[in-house]
Amino acid sequence: MINSVRNTVLSVINKNNFGYITPDDFNLYAKQAQLDIFENYFYQYNNWVVKQNARMSGSGYSDIVKSLEETIDIFSTTATLAYDLPSGTFDIPTDYYYLNSIRYNNTKEIDRVTQDKLMYLLSSNLTNPSTMFPVYSMEGSSLTIYPSTIDSLVKAQYVRMPKDPKWTYFEGLIGGAPLFNQSDPLYQDFEIPYSDEPLLIAKILQYAGVSIRESDVYNFATSEETTNKQTEG
Repeated sequence: MINSVRNTVLSVINKNNFGYITPDDFNLYAKQAQLDIFENYFYQYNNWVVKQNARMSGSGYSDIVKSLEETIDIFSTTATLAYDLPSGTFDIPTDYYYLNSIRYNNTKEIDRVTQDKLMYLLSSNLTNPSTMFPVYSMEGSSLTIYPSTIDSLVKAQYVRMPKDPKWTYFEGLIGGAPLFNQSDPLYQDFEIPYSDEPLLIAKILQYAGVSIRESDVYNFATSEETTNKQTEG
């Protein structure tokens, strides 16, 4: 998809001689555009759940909530957490966006406790965590699990960030344009669905329009994005 998106973006940009987008600039805009769309899935999901609860959403092929769940599940993954002995904490994967659950020994789901309630929980023998009822607190990019005897067999099920798209290329002949090279080890296509290709193009054009200071490009892209959002409801 990434080559198709780039070709369309360049076609719009070059149609009126607005300028040229380098591969590096395109990759930068592509990364941000994909992140914008990815993060918007969660806002859409929340809005459509509200509509569904109010019986304003359809079912079957018109079940938007189910469609968004399937899209978000593309990024769902499970990882064993690494234990850091000096600090007594577990490292959260660097690509995580949202933690769904933390499990111990594949059987026990570990409940999260906020920092302000942790002290009260640990100070009482009645509520003190055990291997039967473990808890965890989160600080920065690490988890602390209670009781401290749990130092292995901990897994996280989470929604990861999308991988950065990378349009890779061969250097063209002298003075020639770069040629798409999908076999490059650094190549990375977009991870969001093909159905979002028009929105990707619109968002990349927005970034490009700001960069080359062409209001016509930006306005065109904004109009296209608005049309897409109206279609989505």
